[in-house]
Amino acid sequence: MTVEQEARRTVVVAGHVGMVAYGVVHLLIGWLAVQVVFGGKQAGQKADQQGAVETIAAQPLGTVLLILLVAGLAAFGIWQLYVAAQGYSWVGDEGKRTRKRLGAAARGITAIVVGGYAVRLLIGAGRKSTEHTQQEFTARLMEAPAGRVLVGLIALGLIAVGVSRIRKGLKKKFLENLDMSRLPEQARRLTTRLGQVGYPAKGIAIGLIGVLMGLAALRQDPKEAGGLD
Repeated sequence: MTVEQEARRTVVVAGHVGMVAYGVVHLLIGWLAVQVVFGGKQAGQKADQQGAVETIAAQPLGTVLLILLVAGLAAFGIWQLYVAAQGYSWVGDEGKRTRKRLGAAARGITAIVVGGYAVRLLIGAGRKSTEHTQQEFTARLMEAPAGRVLVGLIALGLIAVGVSRIRKGLKKKFLENLDMSRLPEQARRLTTRLGQVGYPAKGIAIGLIGVLMGLAALRQDPKEAGGLD
């Protein structure tokens, strides 16, 4: 095995381990969202990536869990950025290959950003909710030349991503990235159903954030740009 092949194998193995950490964050977001619905969420806790990280930090051995989470998210982020740079070479359609690479890059950056927030908690930096951060980001953009246009374009981009996630789930496009040949029929069916529900749900969440940012641009009010709650 060449050095390049060994490096590629290491990145892929680390990525699969990191995917577990990425999945845990999403599961916790879902749990926090359920608590939002039924009023069981603690004051100040957000149903988003930061809220998920804070939930982990609040558990027994929270510091150890955060360290593991940081390592996992870093591994997943590096893997996705590697895939963005080198992956999907088997996809014949250039446009489709580009979209897949951009998606991988977005996932990689998201994982690293969430991991960075976990690091901030580890070193005792202050907490700042995603909603406040988003409003602050929107306000700064609006102060720039053509700021409202920029915010509007970002909003349209988020809505487009949301629609693509919904479409990917309903049309079962996510199956193109899965090899379930070794799974029993029941497991394949369950995986497919989960994807058909999960992708549209995530698409709706992303799309709604885009709608909120669009309202902020139209009304020139950064406070309209809320978080997942």
